[in-house]
Amino acid sequence: MPGAVAEHHDSDVILDVELDRGLIFLVVQNLGDLPAHSVRVRFNQPLHGLGGGRRIDRLQIFRRLEFLGPRRGIRVFLDRTALFFGRDEPAELEVTVTWRTDRGERRRREIRHDLAAYRDFPYLEVPDDA
Repeated sequence: MPGAVAEHHDSDVILDVELDRGLIFLVVQNLGDLPAHSVRVRFNQPLHGLGGGRRIDRLQIFRRLEFLGPRRGIRVFLDRTALFFGRDEPAELEVTVTWRTDRGERRRREIRHDLAAYRDFPYLEVPDDA
C-alpha cells in the first residue's frame, strides 16, 4: 500500500546522522518492536569529534551496548559542523552494525553516510531560552 509505514516486528538497528542547529549527532536507533542485544557499531576508519580531540569511534556506547529497547535511540554528540569540516575530517562514514535478537539470532547491517551533505546546510543558532 503506497505511503504505508513499514512494520518492524523484530529488532532493527541503524546508525543515523542528525543535524540540530549546527551540531552533528550520531544516533544508534532500534527501529524494531523488540529489543536488540549486544549491539556493536564498527567504523571503517577513525572518527574524531569534539573539536578533533576525541576518538568518537572508540566510545563504549559503540563498542558494547548490551541492550537497546524497542523504538529507542541514543544520540551521541559528534561535533559542530564548522569544527568538523574545518579540520578535513573524512566526510564518508561507513559502519557495520551488529546485534542479536531476543531469540539470539545474529543480525548485521552495513550503512554508509556522506556527511558532506551537511557541510553547507544552512542553520540558525538560537539560544534555547529564546
